[in-house]
Amino acid sequence: MLDPKIIRETPDLVRAALAKKHLTVDLDAVLAVDAAWRAQLQEVEQLRSSQKAANTAMAALPKGSAEFIAKVQEMKAVSAQVKERETQLKETEEKFRQAMLSLPNLPHASVPEGRTPEDNVIFALHGSQEESLPHALPHWEIPGFEKLFDFARGAKVTGAGFPFYVGDGARIVRALLHFFLDENAKAGYTEVSPPIFVNAASATATGQLPDKEGQMYETSDPLYAVPTAEVPLTNFFRDEIVEESALPIYRCAYTPCFRREAGSYGKDVRGLNRLHQFDKVELLKWVHPATSYDELDKLRVDAERLLQKLGLSYRVLLMCGGDVGFAQAKKYDLEVWSAGQKRWLEVSSCSNFEAFQARRAQIRFRAKDNGKPELVHTINGSGLAVPRVLAALLENNLQADGRVKIPAVLVPYFGKEYLSFA
Repeated sequence: MLDPKIIRETPDLVRAALAKKHLTVDLDAVLAVDAAWRAQLQEVEQLRSSQKAANTAMAALPKGSAEFIAKVQEMKAVSAQVKERETQLKETEEKFRQAMLSLPNLPHASVPEGRTPEDNVIFALHGSQEESLPHALPHWEIPGFEKLFDFARGAKVTGAGFPFYVGDGARIVRALLHFFLDENAKAGYTEVSPPIFVNAASATATGQLPDKEGQMYETSDPLYAVPTAEVPLTNFFRDEIVEESALPIYRCAYTPCFRREAGSYGKDVRGLNRLHQFDKVELLKWVHPATSYDELDKLRVDAERLLQKLGLSYRVLLMCGGDVGFAQAKKYDLEVWSAGQKRWLEVSSCSNFEAFQARRAQIRFRAKDNGKPELVHTINGSGLAVPRVLAALLENNLQADGRVKIPAVLVPYFGKEYLSFA
């Protein structure tokens, strides 16, 4: 959520910043609701003051006197007015809250201009997509693929996008998750095992609501299956104040993730490319505002290090304004090279939300110099998402005999040097 003070005092600057995201935003409507709410609040405060003054005057009058009876009638009239105006104020306050929730975060000044993914900037490139990998195939075309990654039976049991992982297919997923968690622990992240369902308040705090309702699976309670561990992790400190000396706080978590991915179709979503249920390790930081962009860079480097140790070629994209999400102020995407599909696959988004989520969630720290609570900045990124990392490993490491060579760092977790589809 944006700071209302910024909207009121610098609306033109806010309009310009929001235009960089190429989103349709009616800021005038938000300002109108804000003005109505503040006017009603002033009126209610004046009525409460009149009510208090009348009560004081009445207390000084002899009970039963004409003046006392007149003052009682005046008090009843004022009280009725206060009750009516307070009801109106509460309604307008909720309209203002909803209007504020509809506003996206402002992009950081370093975010490049652009409307589409084609306008994203290549920030860094590691490895080469030109490397000769003569045996590479799209992973779903590898002979025997369906024995370890059973999409047909998953569709029968649940629906499309919910595969079974069988035998070494399950084992390699587990190996990747353990590797990610162990490496992130070495980088200073404390592991957390969070709930995989969250309530509406938690989803609102991180920006999933009211923005991504159609992408989440919802129960009748209602509870929401987590689209990413970011949601429960961020809310760990919701409505709390931490000490400034505790910052920065680093956490990581593994969860299955659930996304409807409505409208997804075509070759770009075949096989492991896009699933409705998938496994991911999330990195999250609560940091001091003064260090948040340094911490974003550090988190990105932590995610990159995992790809380097797996021996995967990848690139880092600095996302343009039109491709930065609703809640993010700045975002990098990490994409691995898929030799079989001959294209880049996103495996991590590393984002700084500044105080946007913290203001919604009321996550604050107590400043050492004055003892006053201030909003933290939140930063997160995948470290890493399994399916596309696995797709790249299967394709890029496919051998002439149909086996897949396991990266050396994964062998202790997987237990052998090759994955076989036989």
